[in-house]
Amino acid sequence: MKCPNCNIENKPEAKFCKKCGQSLIIQPVWKPTWIWHIKVLLVIYVVLILLFFLLNNLLKPFMRELPKEITPWLQKK
Repeated sequence: MKCPNCNIENKPEAKFCKKCGQSLIIQPVWKPTWIWHIKVLLVIYVVLILLFFLLNNLLKPFMRELPKEITPWLQKK
């Protein structure tokens, strides 16, 4: 791995440059925050809820109804 400071070739597992001592650990460009995680989860939940209602409406003609004898507590008296 080449040092970005002095261009000296170092071992691939080296953490610091052997000539200038510069850190060779690559810092992440972006690290997600808890707000980002909340937004992503919110978007996922909204998409799943919308998908549920969409599929429910599309598949409603194909759904069976339970016979009245099986569910007497659901009957209006």
